[in-house]
Amino acid sequence: MDNLFLQILLGFIIIFISAMTQGITSFGFSLVSLPLLGIFLPLKIVVPVLVIYSLVLNTMILYHIKDHIDIKKIAILVTAGLIGTPFGAYLLKVTDETVLKIFVGVLLTFTAIINYYGIKIKVKNEKLSFIPVGLVSGLLNGSVSLGGPPVVLFLTNQSVEKMKFRANLTSYFWILNIITVPTYFFGGLITKDVVTYTAYLFPGLIIGTLTGIKLGNKVDEELFRKLTLVLIMVMGILSIYSAMS
Repeated sequence: MDNLFLQILLGFIIIFISAMTQGITSFGFSLVSLPLLGIFLPLKIVVPVLVIYSLVLNTMILYHIKDHIDIKKIAILVTAGLIGTPFGAYLLKVTDETVLKIFVGVLLTFTAIINYYGIKIKVKNEKLSFIPVGLVSGLLNGSVSLGGPPVVLFLTNQSVEKMKFRANLTSYFWILNIITVPTYFFGGLITKDVVTYTAYLFPGLIIGTLTGIKLGNKVDEELFRKLTLVLIMVMGILSIYSAMS
């Protein structure tokens, strides 16, 4: 079987599952897709593709839950995230791929464990806490397209109501994506290979997202969330193993 055809087939399946996950829970797209695509594609191709897809995906989801957005609530978070993103893009350009894969694996495993067991920390000043959370998220978003974990952990910790959680999280990433895509373009990270794979795998993104949005109110979200977190934990370990082998 042709190597490119196999890559496209596997990539389509991975993007479909990842987009469906995001459509249901409003997070998890890059968490699911990055370590799996990273097994057979360089991260310098995978990350820009996922950032482009995230912009499209978050636009689609945002349209369906726009009535629940509270942009004033996350204004500080967005500002801090935007500041951190260009620094993250620079790290992607200069950091060794093995180091990035190990970092991704540790981050995924840690995030999955914290989320799965619902560990919470009392936060006295929420607005002030948005600054470090946003900076770290922006840094991770720009470098490995994984800005989600810090924000998901924080909003979960604050027990934000389900629909506001989904709307605010999606709004945050939508704004970050708008900044990240041109940052990558002018930084020389959107190459011919990135455009090629983006085009080939695009149908999987659209079909997966629409399927996830449709299933969002029908699937037991808590059960799906836990299954997703177990999968993310396994992929985190896999990412570390693949980098060290």
